[in-house]
Amino acid sequence: QAQLVESGGGLVQFGRSLRLSCVGSGFMFSASYMKWFRQAPGEERDFVAGISKTGNTKSYAASVKGRFTISRDNAKNTLFLQMDSLNPGDTAIYYCNSEPPRPDWGQGTQVTVSS
Repeated sequence: QAQLVESGGGLVQFGRSLRLSCVGSGFMFSASYMKWFRQAPGEERDFVAGISKTGNTKSYAASVKGRFTISRDNAKNTLFLQMDSLNPGDTAIYYCNSEPPRPDWGQGTQVTVSS
């Protein structure tokens, strides 16, 4: 049974940074392409960033490219998202999952950016 636990969210000021973590268990984390998603109120869940199993290939949504950095530590089954230069448009609940996604998503972690 796969489990995904996101953490690291919080309330930050415009222009500040935040680092999110996602711990996966119950599946082959190191053999899985991993992604970060986010969902704002009234919106569908959107892709944010993706990373290959070894971390050699990374992909970002245009809205976060240059500001966010995805990384992973396979020894700890952990996915990270370093978020810099945050703005109110980044306010959302952030989730992680593999590709294809596991059936049970985690609770996500709330990121709120004040202006």
